Amino acid sequence: MPAFTARRLLPLAAIAAASALVLSACSAPSGGDAASEGGELVWAIEGANLSAGKMDPQVSQLDVTAMVQRQVLDSLVFQESDGSFSPWLAKKWTVSDDGKTYTFELRDDVTFTDGTPFDAEAVKANFDRIVDPATKSAQAKAMLGDDLYAGTAVKDAHTVEVSFTQPYAPFLQAASTAQLGFWSPKVLKNSADKLAAGGPDVSVGTGPFVLSEYTADQEIVYTRNDDYAWGPDGAKAPAIETLRVEILPEASVRAGVVSSGEADVASQLPPNAVGDLGDDITVEAKEYPGLPYSLFLNEKYGVFADQKVREAFSLAIDVDAAVEQIFFGEFPRAWSILGPTTPGYDESLEGTWAFDADKANALLDEAGWTERDADGIRMKDGKRLSARWIAWTPIPEDRTALANAVQSDLKKVGFEITREALEPAAYNEQYGPKTYDITDWDFSGVDADLLRSHLGTDGFQNASQVSDPAVDELLADGLASSDPAQRNGIYTEVQQWNAEHVAIVPLYVNSAITAQNDDVKGLAYDLYGRPLFYGVSVAR
Repeated sequence: MPAFTARRLLPLAAIAAASALVLSACSAPSGGDAASEGGELVWAIEGANLSAGKMDPQVSQLDVTAMVQRQVLDSLVFQESDGSFSPWLAKKWTVSDDGKTYTFELRDDVTFTDGTPFDAEAVKANFDRIVDPATKSAQAKAMLGDDLYAGTAVKDAHTVEVSFTQPYAPFLQAASTAQLGFWSPKVLKNSADKLAAGGPDVSVGTGPFVLSEYTADQEIVYTRNDDYAWGPDGAKAPAIETLRVEILPEASVRAGVVSSGEADVASQLPPNAVGDLGDDITVEAKEYPGLPYSLFLNEKYGVFADQKVREAFSLAIDVDAAVEQIFFGEFPRAWSILGPTTPGYDESLEGTWAFDADKANALLDEAGWTERDADGIRMKDGKRLSARWIAWTPIPEDRTALANAVQSDLKKVGFEITREALEPAAYNEQYGPKTYDITDWDFSGVDADLLRSHLGTDGFQNASQVSDPAVDELLADGLASSDPAQRNGIYTEVQQWNAEHVAIVPLYVNSAITAQNDDVKGLAYDLYGRPLFYGVSVAR
C-alpha cells in the first residue's frame, strides 16, 4: 500500500449499517472559489488495470478510465441529472431535420493546458482519431457511430459539423462522455502512442485539472487548472489545489483509509465494505444505468448452441438467494439486460423467470443429457455437460462468492461449470477467438443503444456471438429513431427477445458506492455515479 500524508483520524463511532446507503442525487457541478480554498483531496479507487495501458478513454473500455480521466477531459455537452443536455465546450447546437448532422457552435475562450487553442480542428482531430482503425478504439468508436460516422467538417474556427450516414439518435449522450472527450491536438500529433500509458505532458486536455504525476499501480496526482473557466453549469477552477488518486485494489483497504481519514473519498466499494465506516462517513449509492452484471453464454462454441441448455442454465441458478446473501440486500437481482434506471427498461420482465431446478432438469433431459457419470455430471454421447467460464482479473471477493454459488447450483442439476481467473493478456487470448463458454461483466451506459455492441452481429462486445437479422433490425431502428417512446418500445422488444433466447443471463444490478468523510463539501456525481470534483472543498 502506498504511503499517505498524515491526517487527523476520524472518531470510530457507532457502526454505520450497510442498509443506510443513500441513493445519491446527480446534481450538476458548481464552481469553487479557488482563491479562498485550496489544499489536497485524497481519493481512493480500485484502479488495478489502469497500468495495463488503460489511461485513454478513447481506447479503453474500463469505467475507471473514464472516471479518472474526466479530470482532464471535457466534452461538447453536459448531461444533467434529468437526462437533458446543457452547454459545455459547445455553446449551442442544432440537429438537421433528417437526424444525420449535428452542428456545434464552440466556445472561443477555451485552451488546452499545453496552450493549444480548443477549436473546430481539435474536435475533428479527436473524432477522426477515434474512428481510425490504427487507434483500435472499440467503445468510443461505437459511441461515435462506428461505420455510420461520415466525418467531421470544420465550417469555421469555432463551428463544427458532425455527420452520419443515417439518423443517429444516441450521439448527444455519447458526446457528453469522457470517451468522446478531447486530447490536445499537439499530443495527438506528437505523442498519441503514449496516451494509453498516460502521464504528465501526455494526458493533456482542457479540463479542470492537469495530470502532474503518475506512478503506475500507486497513484495519480491531478493539479488544479487555475485558468479553467468553461465548466458545465458555470463551473470554474476547482476549490481544491490537488486531487491525489490513490490506487488501492482491495476494497477493505479503500474502506479503511476513508474511515481513518487517510483518504477523503473512496469509490468502487462493495456493500460489505461499508458496514463499519463510522458515523462521520457519508455513503452514497447509485444504481448503474446500462447492462447489469451478467453471464454471457457463447452459443457458437460449445453446449450453449442448444437453447434448451441455455434456458436450463438460467433456471438452475437461485439468483434471488445468492444476490440477497452476498450483497446484503443492497443490490437488487436483475430481470433484464437493461437496469431499472436505464431509459427503455422493461418492467414487465420482473418476476418472469424464477429459480426452477425441476424445469431445468426437464429441459436438460429433453436436450439429451440423460446419463450421469460417477461425479453426477450429465453425459451425452460420451461427453460431460461442462462449460468453461473465463473471468478477467482482479475479481472482487463478492463476485467470487457469486460464481461459487452459480457453480454449486448448476452442479445440483448435473451441469459442470469450471471457472478460470485470467490476467488481462491471457483473457484476451481466449476472448478474441471466442474459445470459451461463459464470460461475465456489467456495462454502464445511459442510452439503451449499448445493447447494439452486445447483441448486434458485428457488436464489439457480442460475447454470446449472437447473429440474428431480426435483432440487428431492431437495433438499427433504435439507433435511427429520435422519438423516446418509439425507442423505448424497440428496446423492450430486444429485452424480451433475450428473455426468450437467453443469450445473456442478468444476475444483479450493481451500484456505484462512494464514501466521503465529513471534511468534504460539494461532491457531486454524474449519471453513472462517478464523482465530480468541480465544486468540492475540504475543510481541515
